[in-house]
Formats: sequence, C-alpha cells, structure tokens
Amino acid sequence: MTMIFCGVKRRTLMLPRVCLVALLGLCAALLPALSHAQAANCLGDVSASKPYVVSVVPQLPASETYSHWAPVLEAIGLATKQCFTLNISKTIPDFELELLAGTPDFSYMNPYHQVMAYRRQAYRPLVADATPLTGILVVRRDSGISKLEDLNGKQLAFPSPNAFAASLITRATLSQRGIDIKPLYVKTHSNVYRSVLQADVVAGGAVNNTLVREPEGLQSQLKVLFESSGYRAHPFSAHPRVPAAVQESVRKALIAYASTDAGKAAMNKAQMPQPVAVDYARDYLPLEYLKIEAFVEVPKR
Repeated sequence: MTMIFCGVKRRTLMLPRVCLVALLGLCAALLPALSHAQAANCLGDVSASKPYVVSVVPQLPASETYSHWAPVLEAIGLATKQCFTLNISKTIPDFELELLAGTPDFSYMNPYHQVMAYRRQAYRPLVADATPLTGILVVRRDSGISKLEDLNGKQLAFPSPNAFAASLITRATLSQRGIDIKPLYVKTHSNVYRSVLQADVVAGGAVNNTLVREPEGLQSQLKVLFESSGYRAHPFSAHPRVPAAVQESVRKALIAYASTDAGKAAMNKAQMPQPVAVDYARDYLPLEYLKIEAFVEVPKR
C-alpha cells in the first residue's frame, strides 16, 4: 500500500523517521529565534523565570505611553531581577476591562480605578507620586469664558467616563452646581486639550499632571477655568497573586530609582517624579465616600 509522508509517495516505512528528524531539526532552528523574540519583549532581566504583565492607563497615545514607561520598567526589572512586559490598551474602557478581570500583574491606574480594582481583585497600591492629583477644566484663553456657569448646555470633552479627576470629579462638580453639559469622550488627555484648541468643544476635563507635561506652546493657549481639591495620585499597584517579596522589591526599586539622575527624568515622564509608599486604607479608601458612583460607567465588552 502506498503511503504519503512529508508530501512524498514512498513504499517504505523508514521515511517517517527522516521526516521526524527533519521536523526536530526545524524546531531546534526556530527555538533561538523564539527565545530572541521573547527576550525582545522583556523589559528587565531576560533570565527571569517568568514575565510579569504591566498595564498602564492610556492617558496618552500608545507610542508616548510606551516611550515613557519602557525605560522605567527596564531599570526596575534589572534592579529586582524580574522581567516585565508592557501592555497598553487602545482605550481606557479596554484598560478597565482587563484590570477588573485581573489580567495585569502590575498596573498604573487612576485613583478610582484603584477603588474598583481593590473591590474586584484586591489590587494593592505600592507607590504613587507625592504631588496631589487635581481635576481641571480648561478652555481656550481667548474664549471669553470666565465662570463654570458659562458652560451650561455646552459640549465638553473628557478622556473617558471613569477618568477619576478628569471626568468623574469634574462632571460631579458641574452637576452639583446645576450645570448641564453634553460629555464627549475622546479617549486620551492629549485629545481633550487638542479638542479644546481646535474649538471642537468649548471646554475639556483633564488633570494637572498631564497639562504640565504638554508643550509650552499648547499650555499658553489654554486657561484653567476650574481646579478641584487634591487627591492621592495614580498608584502603581500589584495583583495579590504576585508574591509579597516581589511586590516589596518593586516598591523599593521604584522609590530608589527616582533618586538617581537617570531615574528622575524617566519617572517624571511616567508621572511619578517623587514616588512614595501608599496604602489603600489611608490613601484610597476615602474615595469610596465621594458619592460619585452615579457618574461611574461599568465597562462592557
């Protein structure tokens, strides 16, 4: 009986061994390439036993987020002998879905994301920047708008429904003052500022930490119409499945890195120029009592 092995008709039973040897040789040839690709995606120690997935809330375009965070994770990975892979979601709602599902091992999230993630997955905040986070509403400097009441009935841009200070706090403030607005969600803080400059909307919600990192030319054309009270800033947090020793080593490494010359610049771009140790009960539990749940939108696939 004629049998087909490796696409060749033969009447011998010896050829399968040849095919097997060839297949094994091909696999052996591919392994170095696969290992190289795996190493290329590793930020930190490529010899680490496993990679930890890190997600970052996409406040900025993906290319900027990667360029800001990759050097930080590379340095922290080398210092702690860990390997990190950086995951950047396309939108903030996509980020929230992954976070609430417990997908990332570590995550940089907004303060109310921390509340949501603690309730759902018990994510533990490790560090946050020492400078308080404030929500802001910006308008064009030449707009003639001088008070919040001027925004009544107007369309305003926000990064996403659940952006904490940029959207939840600012929308709640406007509602409490009886000011009705039409929200437009434009995905990132960068898009908010540019939507205002281009007069697509009359005003936009963002935060102090992102405005000060925009080009001076852009800042000079905007005016802060409103600024909220200060809150503990975005935390860098860990899922409880990450061993406590690894969590603590990452916390210490982030704080130590910010004290170096190279670290100061890199951590500033990551919006944590002065990282300090944080605690959920002390720093984020109070957010549960802000009564902003009515403005929270549960992400759906």
